[in-house]
Amino acid sequence: MSLSFSTLRPACLAAALTLAAALPAQGEEIDCVTTTWKLIGANHRICVNAYDDPKIPGVTCHVSQARTGGVKGSLGLAEDPSQFSIACRQVGPIVLPAKLPADEVVFSEDTSLLFKETKIHRFLDQKRNVLIYLAISRRVIEGAPANAISTVPIQPWPGK
Repeated sequence: MSLSFSTLRPACLAAALTLAAALPAQGEEIDCVTTTWKLIGANHRICVNAYDDPKIPGVTCHVSQARTGGVKGSLGLAEDPSQFSIACRQVGPIVLPAKLPADEVVFSEDTSLLFKETKIHRFLDQKRNVLIYLAISRRVIEGAPANAISTVPIQPWPGK
């Protein structure tokens, strides 16, 4: 039996969509501000990214995070500092999925070439009807000392 591209294409597309749905959401860069001018390479900056919760439409988190510049930063070899802030808000009607995991990583981004990443976990405080977003900077060896938190009370949305 011979397989052609037209036969494999739908299967490849389905596999890619399944994989993409399982991965944490990617951020949309809003803008950056230079904090230190560098003669060679990119400047040190603080960038703001927007992340829409992939499973809960109506929630957006904005994260500001320090970005290392210079030659290493320009080449992607620098480790970004564990300096960030998070603010999450209800931006539309919220309908919770039937089976929402108790703890789920909703956003993830590498902040060094190999050993450091920033992750945002989502929790649900059912008693208070509040979504909690916890941002942590995680190093493979040293753990996650840097963190920030934001909460989103689930409110009725006008017109819904």
